[in-house]
Parts: sequence; C-alpha cells; structure tokens
Amino acid sequence: MKVTILGAGVIGVTSAYYLAKAGHEVTVIDRQKGPALETSFANAGEISPGYASPWAAPGIPQKAIKWLFMKHAPLIIRPMLDAATWRWVAAMLSNCTSARYAINKGRMVRLAEYSRDCLIELRQETGIEYDHRTQGTLQLFRTQKQLDGIGKDIEVLAADGVPFEVLDPAGCIGAEPGLAAVREKIVGGLRLPNDETGDCFKFTNELHQRAAALGVQFRFGVDIRALRRQGDRVVAVETGEGDVEGDVFIAALGSYTPALLRPLGLRLPVYPVKGYSITVPIVDESRAPVSTIMDESYKVAITRLGDRIRVGGMAEIAGFSKDLPPTRRATLEHSVEDLFGGAGDQKRATFWSGLRPMTPDGTPVIGTTRYGNLYLNCGHGTLGWTMACGSARVLADRISGRKPEIVDEDLSIRRYG
Repeated sequence: MKVTILGAGVIGVTSAYYLAKAGHEVTVIDRQKGPALETSFANAGEISPGYASPWAAPGIPQKAIKWLFMKHAPLIIRPMLDAATWRWVAAMLSNCTSARYAINKGRMVRLAEYSRDCLIELRQETGIEYDHRTQGTLQLFRTQKQLDGIGKDIEVLAADGVPFEVLDPAGCIGAEPGLAAVREKIVGGLRLPNDETGDCFKFTNELHQRAAALGVQFRFGVDIRALRRQGDRVVAVETGEGDVEGDVFIAALGSYTPALLRPLGLRLPVYPVKGYSITVPIVDESRAPVSTIMDESYKVAITRLGDRIRVGGMAEIAGFSKDLPPTRRATLEHSVEDLFGGAGDQKRATFWSGLRPMTPDGTPVIGTTRYGNLYLNCGHGTLGWTMACGSARVLADRISGRKPEIVDEDLSIRRYG
C-alpha cells in the first residue's frame, strides 16, 4: 500500500522504517528541512520504560499549588484565556485519582517496555549508533517523603515484571559515583536497571538514512495544509506543493496534530506542554553522570550522552510559545550543578525548548480513527523517544493486517469517546 506519513520526528521516522520493512510504499512529509528538528531535537535523552508515568497523579493538584511558588519550579502556568488550554487542564486533573493513575501507568509501561525491546532488536539488526548506553535510570530522592511515596509506582512495576532496586545513599553512589560529593543531599533512590539512554536526534537521522535505503521517500520543507476526504476515507493531503494521494495516511505531527484533525470533526486532546533542556560539554569525567538521574525535587532528568550532559525537564503551560526565558535555564543549571558540580562547562552549554505533545491521561494515541484509512501516532508527551519503536511497530502491524504483539485497543482515540 501507499502510506503517507505526516511528520518526520522520531515517531514519524520510526513509523516509516517499520512500514517500509513490512513492504509498503512510504512517503514522509515535513515542513522542516530535515528529520527531528522540533520536539525530537534535544530532549532529555532517556529511554525509561520503568519511569513511564502520567503527569496526572494523585496529589498533583496540591503539589502544583506549591510548585507555583518555587524558585526552581517543575511546573509553570502562564496566564492564558483560551478555552482549549483550560479544557485540557481540567481533563488532566480528572485523571489525578489513584484508579486512573494505575490504569494510565499500566498502559504506558506496557507500551514503553515493548518499545525498549523493539529498539534493542533494531539496534542488533542495523548496528545503529546514537551515543547509547544501557546502564539504567536512577530516580533520586532528596527527602524522606519522596522516598516514602513510591509505593504505587513499585506496585505497577512489580505487576508488570519490571526489574527495580530501592537504594540507600550508598547504593545511589554505587550506581552513580559522581554523586559521592553530595551524599548528604541524598535520602535514597529507585533504580531501573533495564533503562537506556541515547541521543534521539542522532538516532532519528541515522534511521532516516536506513529508511531511505529501504525506499522511503522523504519530502522536507513542504507545508502540510489539510487532509482531503471523500465520505469516510481520506484521499489526499493538501500541501504547499500540491496534493499527495495515498491508500493510508498517518498523522504524526506531535502538538500540531489536533489542528489538522479538527476540520474532519476529530477532537484530539493533545496539548503542547513545553519543556526545556541544556546540553553541556563534559570537562571532568570523574564528576559526570554515567547514565540518567531523575532529580525528583525538580522533575529534571540529567543524562550522559557521549561527551555531553543533557539536562531536561519542566512542564510549562504556555500554548505554542518557544521562547527561552533565562529563569528556566537557571533551573536546569541548578539541578545539574547541585548534584554534579564541575562536571560540565556551563559557559559552553546550549539552551533549547520543545513542545511535548501531551494527552490528559499521559498515554499516547495510536491506531485508527473513524476514517478507515487515517491513523494516528502522536501524544507521547515526554516519552516519545522511549515509546517510538514500539508505537511504530504496533501501527505497522495494524496497517499490515497483523495482530500486534501487545494489547493496543486502549491506545486509540476511541478511549476519548
């Protein structure tokens, strides 16, 4: 079949690769000049299936009020009047119950674990390199209250058979020797030994080349304007260079997907939750992290990528703004310097922001719509890199008429009615 994919981030490119492997004729269209130049460009770099958790969690409304008054806040809400923002916030808050959290986290871990397995298989098949490491993730707790609150997460991890270790300060330092100088700031940690790290931008560009070798056509610098339908099927995508027809269409445009679907009568609750990162050159190897550390106090991920440290985090409700306020950079610098002081050269660090496409329940939207040949692969929030291969594999199996290897019925847009 002729498959047209809209979007060339990590989700679109992995979808193209798996569909081409399945024998389909694939075209990828993106307005940017190359792959992974928006949200996939400088994310936190962690591939953390065990840490796959919805932002909507019990206690978050109370924590959010506290965060609003913190100097280095993990959540920032800019005053906005548009109804779409507040509808999404209300839907997210409605998921902040223990029952909804367990359901949503279970779905996310299921997909993320499968995706990690797909990535390992892909890496073995292709030899792809992207500054990857397979040394786990350490969720670091600075207070006893944080450590005492991991019970529900451990229940889900145990139920899904995900390996984990609860560590004391000495165990945290054993996993991350660079923390030795700040032992007094550490209460404990939750380590997920099967998690990985890697540069999403490098991966996507490498996979783009492999997909092209399989026959995938990439059309960069092309504006996507609308989907044209006849009855209950999409027949073409209207672009700045004319119509592109196909048998199947996949919308993988991240935060921009809802606007494309709205004229078709499809309401997709995906919102651009803004995140920030800095990329810091390493100058002292002995002080640097060896894998990923999640600084629970600031919700900041600190990840080793080759000779660089990627520090990413924060959730900002600010619409489609991509500005770079110095206060956000200060939060990232504070987290990494407080734990790994002197490991990197902050004067040579680069600062970036991206729009994470988040659903109110944290789970991505994967699968068909009421238009029989229109599929979605979007809404991965902070976990697009973690879930990319698994999401693409599930979608490729569905389009190819094969039953996916994991349960996927609860991932589609139909769960929103």
